[in-house]
Amino acid sequence: MHKASYKHLYGPVPSRRLGRSLGIDMAPYKTCCFDCIYCQLGRTTNHTMELAEYVPTDEVIAEVEAWLEEDGQADYLTFSASGEPTLHSRLGEAISRVNEITDIPVALLTNGALLWMDAVREAALLADLLMPSLDAATPEGLQAVNRPCEGLTIENIIEGLKRTVAEFSGDTWLEVMLVKGVNDSEADLAAVADAVEEIKPAEVQINTVVRPVPGGGAERLSDEELLRAEEALGPRAVVIPSAWEHGAPEGSEASQEDVLALVRYRPCTLQDIAHGLGMHPNEAIKYVDHLLAEGTIRSEVKGDETYYVRAGFS
Repeated sequence: MHKASYKHLYGPVPSRRLGRSLGIDMAPYKTCCFDCIYCQLGRTTNHTMELAEYVPTDEVIAEVEAWLEEDGQADYLTFSASGEPTLHSRLGEAISRVNEITDIPVALLTNGALLWMDAVREAALLADLLMPSLDAATPEGLQAVNRPCEGLTIENIIEGLKRTVAEFSGDTWLEVMLVKGVNDSEADLAAVADAVEEIKPAEVQINTVVRPVPGGGAERLSDEELLRAEEALGPRAVVIPSAWEHGAPEGSEASQEDVLALVRYRPCTLQDIAHGLGMHPNEAIKYVDHLLAEGTIRSEVKGDETYYVRAGFS
């Protein structure tokens, strides 16, 4: 049976942290209050803190309902975006309506920058799992790595995270994305460690740049540097394994559509695709070659690795 095509949903795709995750896209391409130097989607084109209904809420819910009837198998429904999902003014309503029609838990993937706003925090508290970010804890670090909208301060961001975690009944996994030479100094890490002690998330997940960034200029930390960061950020901290280090989900099956969904939002090596979708590399090559021939995806080389990205990604 032919699978439906969705405008606001992607996946489910295998996630290192969430298992089989259905993405729910709540903001259009690069509508964000940050312009992070490591973003895989490129520069922010609509740099804003304005809350608005950036995509039609009813349309999103209709797609979720259709997906539940057609497939309905996922470990999480993950509210995210091609920008920042908490900019959506009806996010809380969307989460509530999803909770009414399914028992699949809801995760919210956010940059965490707007949780000091009451409306944003109230919406976030409706999720089952919160996954905000905090890449820096000083004004200079925030500007260097996240390039926020004018008016966003690190004091407000940390206070918003602190209040949210204190009021939230579920777990909060705080992600720290480290970029070599930008926010990985001893002083940078010490400031984040102090903020973590204030925020008190269930876990601090350390990540680094492992996929191509449009325009370049954002580089990964070495394994030794990641271990140093893990020690500096304290007992809650754990390094997220790079894509080529994690195992394939047992018993998973994949199709050409699954491969396309996987590279739609994040560039992948052939090994990423094979591991992420639980297939032999020789099988992954067949799907990749066909998508390349169609012009649906393209390849780009970074260092010694070839990455596959959706066509039009730059």
